[in-house]
Amino acid sequence: MTDPVKQQDVPDSIPAPDAPAAATAQTPTPTTDAPWLVALDVDGTIMLADGTITPAVASEVARLRDAGHEVMIATGRAASMTLPVVEQLQIAPEYLVCSNGAVTLRRDPNAPLGYTRAHVETFNPTGVLTAIYERLEGASFAVEDEHGHYRYVGDFPNASLGISSEQVEFEQLLDMEATRVVVLSFEHGQEEFLSIVEEIGLHKVSYNIGWTAWLDIAPDGVNKATGMERVREWLDMPRSRIIAVGDGRNDLELLEWAAVQGRGVAMGQAPDEVKAAANELTGRDDEDGLAAALARVE
Repeated sequence: MTDPVKQQDVPDSIPAPDAPAAATAQTPTPTTDAPWLVALDVDGTIMLADGTITPAVASEVARLRDAGHEVMIATGRAASMTLPVVEQLQIAPEYLVCSNGAVTLRRDPNAPLGYTRAHVETFNPTGVLTAIYERLEGASFAVEDEHGHYRYVGDFPNASLGISSEQVEFEQLLDMEATRVVVLSFEHGQEEFLSIVEEIGLHKVSYNIGWTAWLDIAPDGVNKATGMERVREWLDMPRSRIIAVGDGRNDLELLEWAAVQGRGVAMGQAPDEVKAAANELTGRDDEDGLAAALARVE
């Protein structure tokens, strides 16, 4: 049984997604009998660094939507920060993969915000938190629960944790069921992060390094690819009709998964190891790289 996404998870001004908007072009977009499952990362792929979506990207997303392709989001964002992007793009996908694969939402017109939780993966973060806490003096920590609510210790950039968060004592982060642990430190570089992670031996959880001072830790074996494979099975889509586009290290498994029989597309600004996981490259986000990749979908 799934639970509705709670009202406080997203701003009150965001309505449940309606039916897709009509195409703006004068000539209707031809529909397809062989739809693609299109999985898009948000930050650095759909959105620029300033949070905007360019007209070219919006236009290509609308074209695929109107042609009958299943355009959806696979993001590290929590549900509360994902639904506004769905609204802005004017899409209504059957599923959304959030929190790096730990949370999958299913469209439900009867839910307060249009989606319910279809699948949630959690883990107990106590061991990870205490091990890293002892090694990273001055770091900030946040734990996300299945509702997208964060409890955090230390300092995080404005809006980086969404609208549902509260500052607590470190002990209050322990022994709660987490979909994600975030570690942030401006005093430690990426190489030091990786070294500490390897020394601790995070074999019971999955992790990836975001930007220089950001570390995401997820339940064991959970990533965007595991979430998308579940969605693909639910939708009964062939592996050969998958396209996934992303730019970050949390997209690495997603692009590898898509590239097996379909298209795994790395953005131009992606790190080398992410590009190596893909079987296709496109331009940077500030060059409308996503629009160029989507334009190649018939």
